[in-house]
Amino acid sequence: MTLKALYEHTNCEECPIRHRAVCAHCEKDELEALEKIKYYRSFEAGQTIIWSGDPMNFVGSVVSGIASLTQTMEDGRTQMVGLLLPSDFVGRPGRETAPYDVQATTDVVMCCFRKKPFEEMMASTPHIAHRLLQMTLDELDAAREWMLVLGRKTAREKIASLLSIIARRDASVNKTGITGPIVFDLPLTREAMADYLGLTLETVSRQISALKKDTVITLEGKRHVTIPDMGRLMEEAGDDADGGFLV
Repeated sequence: MTLKALYEHTNCEECPIRHRAVCAHCEKDELEALEKIKYYRSFEAGQTIIWSGDPMNFVGSVVSGIASLTQTMEDGRTQMVGLLLPSDFVGRPGRETAPYDVQATTDVVMCCFRKKPFEEMMASTPHIAHRLLQMTLDELDAAREWMLVLGRKTAREKIASLLSIIARRDASVNKTGITGPIVFDLPLTREAMADYLGLTLETVSRQISALKKDTVITLEGKRHVTIPDMGRLMEEAGDDADGGFLV
């Protein structure tokens, strides 16, 4: 979704991530209050949204696109430590500076809120504070899941896990469910996937080709992915069909 398209319907009720965003549980009067401190920003692929250590004067949600969280060591080495997908929250109320570099992996549109007024709303609006707590706990669960992906899973399982994460989020944002085929455009290049998963580019390409050959996925070009059976992909990822882990 483009920034222009969003400006054409800035009503929060029509927002594509409304049911998942930090405002998901807000009442009409609370949405009206948020409208007063809200603005949209767009970033091109490769553009830095915020640098680690910089002061943050806004918080917000990713409306469309994907951004990466990167940490840089003193000697210049970098590691991608997370992905921000549509509806994910950027920034931390109560924290003055950014802990990570945030970079647009694809073109990104964000719904932003001025930080101080948003913090004041959190104190007076339980729906916002409660939803942000839910999202923070979900983020913690995702981080723990990713520790398993990086630490214990095979290359094939890593690729299947990443595809399943993106597919589930796409289905959730679009309210399509995961019972039938899931079709989406892969938002990451294979180089970005390799960086995120700690694999080589050759390994990523080889494993994607293997999943395609085994009909776990179908692929048109390099980015257009169809998952015929989500349960089968989850099994390839080492998880069961409802998103838990196989034991």
